Amino acid sequence: MHKLFSYGTLQLPQVQRETFGRELAGAPDAVVGYRSEMLTITDPMVIERSGSDRHPILVPGTPEDTVEGTTFLVDDEQLAAADHYEVDDYTRVEVPLRSGGHGWVYVLAT
Repeated sequence: MHKLFSYGTLQLPQVQRETFGRELAGAPDAVVGYRSEMLTITDPMVIERSGSDRHPILVPGTPEDTVEGTTFLVDDEQLAAADHYEVDDYTRVEVPLRSGGHGWVYVLAT
């Protein structure tokens, strides 16, 4: 199992149902050292699932910066489905979680 941190649309029940085939159970959490900005999405599938063309995206910040969200436990297939959902502006990286340990999160691709 993998920890997957979401600070945006992957927390939405309708996005989870469309992406994973069901809603996921998660726990409140945060990542440290990043801040959130907004990104305009052009992928029609992502816009349809999320209901918006404006999505948050993480960029490196200061050690004091934190972004609140939810950590989910996902299997390999669900992690691959999340990768498919995220557009090319995002890349998946492993980061420390406030709750302890590390988890995957999508950040601005460089």
